[in-house]
Amino acid sequence: MKQLLLLPLLSCLALGAWAQQENTNTNKFRQLYTELPTPNVYRNAAGAPGHEYWQQKADYVIDIELDDEQQRIYGEETVTYTNNSPDPLEYIWVQLDQNMRAKDSDTYKIQQSEMDDRMSSGQLKRLTPTFDGGFKLDYVRDASNKPLPHIVNKTMMRIDPPAPIQPGEQFVFKVKWWYNINDRMEIGGRSGYEYFEEDDNYLYTIAQFFPRMAVYNDVEGWQNKQFLGRGEFTLPFGDYKVNITVPADHLVASTGTLQNANDVLPRDKRKKLEEARAERETPVIIYSEEEARENEKTKSDKKKTWTFAAENVRDFAFASSRKFIWDAMGVEQSDGSVVMAMSMYPKEGNPLWERYSTKAVAHTLKWYSHYTFDYPYPVAWSIHAKSIGMEYPMICFNFGRPESDGTYSERVKYGMIGVIIHEVGHNYFPMIVNSDERQWTWMDEGLNSFLQYLAEQQWERDYPSRRGPAYKIVDYMKGDKSKISPIMTNSESIYQFGNNAYGKPATALNILRETIMGRELFDYAFKVYANRWMFKHPSPADFFRTMEDASAVDLDWFWRGWFFTTDHVDIALDDVKYYRMDTKDPLVESKISKEQRSESPQYISSLRNARDIEQTQDEIDPALRDFYTDYDPLDFDILDKEAYDRYLNSLTAEEQEMLKAGQNFYQMSFRNAGGLVMPIIVQLQFKDGTTEDHYIPAEIWKMNDEVVKKVFITDKEIAQVVLDPYLETADVDTGNNYYPPRTQLNRFEMFKRQGTSRWGGGENPMQRARRAKEKEEGTN
Repeated sequence: MKQLLLLPLLSCLALGAWAQQENTNTNKFRQLYTELPTPNVYRNAAGAPGHEYWQQKADYVIDIELDDEQQRIYGEETVTYTNNSPDPLEYIWVQLDQNMRAKDSDTYKIQQSEMDDRMSSGQLKRLTPTFDGGFKLDYVRDASNKPLPHIVNKTMMRIDPPAPIQPGEQFVFKVKWWYNINDRMEIGGRSGYEYFEEDDNYLYTIAQFFPRMAVYNDVEGWQNKQFLGRGEFTLPFGDYKVNITVPADHLVASTGTLQNANDVLPRDKRKKLEEARAERETPVIIYSEEEARENEKTKSDKKKTWTFAAENVRDFAFASSRKFIWDAMGVEQSDGSVVMAMSMYPKEGNPLWERYSTKAVAHTLKWYSHYTFDYPYPVAWSIHAKSIGMEYPMICFNFGRPESDGTYSERVKYGMIGVIIHEVGHNYFPMIVNSDERQWTWMDEGLNSFLQYLAEQQWERDYPSRRGPAYKIVDYMKGDKSKISPIMTNSESIYQFGNNAYGKPATALNILRETIMGRELFDYAFKVYANRWMFKHPSPADFFRTMEDASAVDLDWFWRGWFFTTDHVDIALDDVKYYRMDTKDPLVESKISKEQRSESPQYISSLRNARDIEQTQDEIDPALRDFYTDYDPLDFDILDKEAYDRYLNSLTAEEQEMLKAGQNFYQMSFRNAGGLVMPIIVQLQFKDGTTEDHYIPAEIWKMNDEVVKKVFITDKEIAQVVLDPYLETADVDTGNNYYPPRTQLNRFEMFKRQGTSRWGGGENPMQRARRAKEKEEGTN
């Protein structure tokens, strides 16, 4: 009985919920008011910093020693934290990102694992972490060297000052620590070392190496979400002075500018750097490959300290090795200032790196500055590191290694240039326009991937860009929705990270630029956003609002569809109906009607009777024939002509002109099969071979987002109608974009099975030929 009573109750609740949902505004063009935070004095409704905007500052003095024997980092730092907020701070949070590599790290614990019938030693090693790479804290002290209360919560450390830090006050604390550097080639990581067994040397790319202040702002409070490895870094700006002690035969590249060049560089090298500053076309070699090879042969037992200073940066990283080749050139900015574009790389990177790296750095600075703002820092480094692309202020680590004989494939070449553009480009987003990477990956990776596409296309015509063009996101957009996340998803929870955080937002911005807004409006609004939020902490709402505010284009429907849902684009051309105005002229209409009749299909019995009946009775007996036997209802007579004249006399001059125009009317029915509303782009292909493009704004769907109709009036007859003719909307099914429907060719391959390969194992002839061609081109 209870179950019988419960069923009607559940049904009523379900119906009530359904009715409530039905009564809610679900229009795809409803505004984003409920999704975006309310504007305030810190962030205004236009998407700009408000008149009371504030942000914190953290200044660092750091002493680092790199132990090349044990692969360790030892460090001491003094941090001066300035509370610019209106809030007293009872505690502060410090990021301990290296604790992600502690043996008890949650990063390891949350990784799924399983056994198989066959397990490699590497698979077995990965089941339980063996490397201990977490921070070892020696002390946390105040400015007077008194111990400070603190607690470490995994990758975060809370420090409790003796009294709350009041608005406008500074708090100084000191930390001493060390940690084991990870072997990137064994266990991965953004930071770490690569060991070269052939010459028994190490190449270090070091980042996240020091306890760093977390961000406190008006949006999140403390951004102290634990670092699990994917969601990157949110950091306040500050000034740095860093002393890096390394073996005396190492070269060091770093965030900031070198302060003691006279102590660490010979006079001839300093002179070459000055020559490089004046060079605009070809990088100057500071340390050559021959010098690097010679340097690899011995190891100094002495040490050198390189001192670097950087102002208004959010982070700090460096690279160190005795294997480095070094080249550089100057890049002149629009204000006349010169940025030093530089690269360091081992011999294993040549010939690719000497030929392309620094030029790619200079190219990136030129075009990113064109679309945003002049690069505000004095240097931009590209460091060769196998199998990694990672960015920090003024320095980035990039992959792209040729074969051991110096040859390289097309994929390696363009992959290297692309990753350099991308990672150098990260100086703009998020190193300067400092979005919250721990929360929103797309705000740095997506915006940067979009600009990367623009810069790549400026590098070479038809550059093989991986991301940006609308058609390249189609396979992802039409995929299994259970494994697709909206762009507005936290970094740690994203399915298909590359497609979601890099590809889809880059594509969305490209569609905005090319199709929705146009290049002029988009470029202006994007530059406004970049300049508004230089050296500040923007949120998604700030970007959305600025793009609309600076362009007068309502984009709420676009942000909602592309960023808040997993809908895809599939606009189908379901039907085309062809109309022409009835002229009432019997001479004209009779001819048209007869042509239509002759083109109409004939009934099967009529066709067979014409063949099988030798003579009908009226053909045998002509006396049976009369007026109606040969009468054609489509013929016209004097009565029809008189009726037409009376009709013409009843029309106004304007109506008579419309009647004589002889225009064609095509009623087209469009269906939104994918759910994502987009502009309807129609190409009319006429019988005389000419074409005509029509752009219908997305707002055509505002009263019905499922089916809409539109009439096109033409002087010429249409042979074919094509939707999205330039592949600009990411339509996932172009098969329904044609009228009349167009048969699409699908190819299949026939092969004879032979061993493990259709060619009997190994490379097939085409693969071998391509491999040989790539080697030849690489050598040239």
